[in-house]
Amino acid sequence: MRMRWALGLTTMFLVAEVVGGVVTGSLALLSDAAHMFTDSAALAVALAAIRIGKRPSDDRRTYGYRRFEILAAAFNALLLFVVAGYIFYEAWGRLRQPAELESIGMLVIALIGLGVNLTSVRLLSGSKDTSVNIKGAYLEVWSDLLGSIGVIVAALIIWTTGWKWVDSVVAIAIALWVLPRTWLLLRETTNVLLEGVPDGLDLAAVRMTLTTVAGVREVHDLHVWAITSGEPALTAHVVHDPREAPAATLLTALRQALADRHHIHHVTLQMEEQDCGQRHDLPALNKRGDLRNSDEPSR
Repeated sequence: MRMRWALGLTTMFLVAEVVGGVVTGSLALLSDAAHMFTDSAALAVALAAIRIGKRPSDDRRTYGYRRFEILAAAFNALLLFVVAGYIFYEAWGRLRQPAELESIGMLVIALIGLGVNLTSVRLLSGSKDTSVNIKGAYLEVWSDLLGSIGVIVAALIIWTTGWKWVDSVVAIAIALWVLPRTWLLLRETTNVLLEGVPDGLDLAAVRMTLTTVAGVREVHDLHVWAITSGEPALTAHVVHDPREAPAATLLTALRQALADRHHIHHVTLQMEEQDCGQRHDLPALNKRGDLRNSDEPSR
């Protein structure tokens, strides 16, 4: 419900800001409107992703549609890069030939935009850490909030000094502030799509957790990835000594250790009394935590 309110407020003000930017001739205002458009798109896609992500798994998509939110977040990041490129291009032209501006109109519209963005940030702040998709929308709203502040400052300077070039400088500053955060979001979503180790998880530490459980001789073919944001998953082959601990008891201990120390709950472990010989990951660790030579037999 909060996201719907944020989407409604953002979309309504987007229309007003585009009209105001055209009427006043302000690139900074149009820059803020462009970011406001990405906000609306991000919130709309986030809502769609949440609805689609709730669909149950089926015979074609055994994990369901939960990764759709990652695709949505990546799309929003790419869209922000395109918007920033347009702002840089347009600002360069205006620095060489400043356009006529209506500073009072800029100021009024930017003040309204600031109120809208503050409301949207408050609405989204409570759930921004629950999903990379909502986090992307939250970052875009934050960038718009700062953009509105920038437009207010630009309008006041132009009103008092007549320096029209400030409009283009503020537009560039808004774009530069957004780009690093957009890159971090794109990197995070790309890591999920490439099934990389999730941020905050240390693969060596996870491996050590497994190998130090009593009865484990060796761990190999270890993979850790994220199904979607906040849902890490793990698969591994575990060579064990059944004389020290039965497979069922050991499996329970391994799952509990992964949940307690690394908050990994989606776990698939293949229990082996002898090394199956498969090697699709980093070199295996023996029980002491040392790298085992691939030619060394499992004892």
